Amino acid sequence: MKSLFYEGGPLFMGILTIVLIVMVAWTIYHILPVLLNKENHLVKKASKLKHIKTIGTFGLVTGILGQLIGLSAAFDAIERAGEVAGGILAGGLKVSTISTMYGVLIFLLSLLLWFICDNILTAKTE
Repeated sequence: MKSLFYEGGPLFMGILTIVLIVMVAWTIYHILPVLLNKENHLVKKASKLKHIKTIGTFGLVTGILGQLIGLSAAFDAIERAGEVAGGILAGGLKVSTISTMYGVLIFLLSLLLWFICDNILTAKTE
């Protein structure tokens, strides 16, 4: 796991990890009062919980941006080097997808968390 973090680029992988932590913290902070029956304004909580998907989307877009910046740097290096073997090019393309995959996983997790929280809120309001 640690090697994928460094291969994907510590800057974007670090940003994506922070986005993941913020998303999980946001979810826990806003759903815990509902679970403990300490929240009376469930409609307000529902509007706050929709931001889980927004944070996940930010993670997805950040992952794609990391890939595009990595590809741009790789193409610059290829341009300077001239000819590059196909295996080296394929390896570089594989590495460039790591941040995008991490962003997609964060997005999918955000959708899953939002779905669970939405079902909990729906059950509490009925």
